[in-house]
Amino acid sequence: MTMRPDYVDFHAHLDLYPDLEQAIATCDHKRVATLAVTTTPKAFERNIELSAKSDYVRAGLGLHPQLVADRYLEIDLFESLLARTRYIGEVGLDRGPAHYRSFDLQKEVFGRILRACAKQGNKILSIHSVRAAKPVLDMLDEHLPPDRGDVVLHWFSGSKADVRRAVDRGCYFSVNEGMLVSTTGSRVMREIPIDRVLTETDGPFLARGGKPLEPGDVGRAVEMIASFVELPVEAVRTKILSNLKRLLQNDKAEP
Repeated sequence: MTMRPDYVDFHAHLDLYPDLEQAIATCDHKRVATLAVTTTPKAFERNIELSAKSDYVRAGLGLHPQLVADRYLEIDLFESLLARTRYIGEVGLDRGPAHYRSFDLQKEVFGRILRACAKQGNKILSIHSVRAAKPVLDMLDEHLPPDRGDVVLHWFSGSKADVRRAVDRGCYFSVNEGMLVSTTGSRVMREIPIDRVLTETDGPFLARGGKPLEPGDVGRAVEMIASFVELPVEAVRTKILSNLKRLLQNDKAEP
């Protein structure tokens, strides 16, 4: 991120809004450092092309676990594109009822992603882990040494032990307002150190007042985090920015 941002949206599906170019422009106008995750490798090209001139938006290369059953052959394309970006997402595992049947295939694909990231080094991954916190952490331990890449756990809902394990291996957590109104999300938020917290919208999937959150609309999430940790809103906003700066400066490239 080349300019100093005012906010952080570290997980947004900008290409699922009606106009990707306008969504990027909105993030730039609001000065929101945004990770535009993709759900398939084929979507990456347009995202990286349109975000190339943005000061605040970076495109992530993804292969969403919910799409693996139909799109698993795109893992070859994923691997061929990997060198073009430091940012990876959305990737991970989903053991929810609708996707359980593809779980073994998801693990195969996720393993290839992690090994490829470890080989290249210096990647930042935004990881999905619905009902799969422990398998995700197990696979990270097996395939992605902490000195070969950084992990941001998106909308994490693991147990207290899972949170502690993730914190111990250096993970960050991207938090949104939908997460913070749930019982599980509230519990997780209380267990995350404030120096590992980033904000996200997960837009356009999250809605407020019946309308999808706009790109970069993380102000409410910052306010909610501030109430959880009993700190002033401005202090939390500044802390999240410093967390992002530390994450981005944590260069793990080959010496």
